[in-house]
Amino acid sequence: MDMTKSMDVTLYYMGADTGTVLDIVDHLTSDVILHFGGTILSRISQLFDMYTDGLMKSLPSLSEEDTLMEHKDTTKFKAETDSQQLALLGNAYAVLDELLPMALSKICSEEKELTGNESLSSESTGPIPSKAVELKDWRRHLQHSLDKFRDYFCRQYMLNFIYSKGDKAQLDARMYLHGKKEDLFWDSEPLPSLPFQDLFAKLQQLASIAGLILVGKEKVQKNLLARLVETLVMWLSDEQEFWEVFEDDSAQLRPFGLQQFIFDMHFIVQISVCGGYPSRNVHQIALTIMDRAIGTFSTKGIDPQSALPEDEWFIEAAKSAMNKLLMGSFELSELDEHIHIMENSDSDNISISSSVHSAESFASATMEENGSPVYFSDPET
Repeated sequence: MDMTKSMDVTLYYMGADTGTVLDIVDHLTSDVILHFGGTILSRISQLFDMYTDGLMKSLPSLSEEDTLMEHKDTTKFKAETDSQQLALLGNAYAVLDELLPMALSKICSEEKELTGNESLSSESTGPIPSKAVELKDWRRHLQHSLDKFRDYFCRQYMLNFIYSKGDKAQLDARMYLHGKKEDLFWDSEPLPSLPFQDLFAKLQQLASIAGLILVGKEKVQKNLLARLVETLVMWLSDEQEFWEVFEDDSAQLRPFGLQQFIFDMHFIVQISVCGGYPSRNVHQIALTIMDRAIGTFSTKGIDPQSALPEDEWFIEAAKSAMNKLLMGSFELSELDEHIHIMENSDSDNISISSSVHSAESFASATMEENGSPVYFSDPET
């Protein structure tokens, strides 16, 4: 059927604007609904899957598997900037939010006209689904497809951050083996390691952009930011090359390295909490990472009881560090000293990025106290 082909093409190249969605719904004519019958919702969900797959191909990729896929399936548009990538995500949410109610309304309207049509049972592939359970399953499938795209975005975004300076990950455990200080606890104003300062800046900047692009979708914004942080801590937990540095027999581990690492993990958790998107998964994975680090340092003769202050100290120090970074009050000499230490270590030129950012890039940060944070999780589908 020509009308079927026209509907397929339109849905495959659908955009996020209301006009395009209306055009899609216009193709849901009585003849189309009659032809597809009970498979109409399934057809729409399949085409939505194709749409989100196309969006994923528009994102920059670092993984070898995805790069090969790009060569096989070239796309006309590549979303290089944060704004462009978030716009793709916003498009997908907009299509889902508009397509679902409009398509259902159109189908139900057309179904009423077809109810008395005798040809319905002979030409269609089955009765048009109208039960609440079937509609809920359809909505769940569409949401799953959208979540898949969001998770892919988070994975690629964090991989681009981790490997932003080349083949070597900037989150390298060797940065915890070098340093002039003997005890972080006595530093009145400790700062997280430079990669985590850079992470804080990027997340705040992304939150600002998301607030402009994903207007009226605060829950989507928070879900996205929470999943980004979760993606990073999951990478850190699973990256064996990172842990091999600590576990190597020749590694010279010191109390300061353990203190700095534990501080960085608390800093990650507080980014989520103070940013307004706390996550149980982030908190739990961070605890697992800290337990593993404490265990590894303990095998090298570092006593965690004497080396580490109470958790409350780390939490307050992390909040203080975020305020300091927000206000831009740290001295350049602190960064120069840290960079000098890293550049003169045997770390194969570990990439260090500057964490000097203007206060404007952190404009969307929420730094109020969160006495009883409401942990953020994916919406039920």
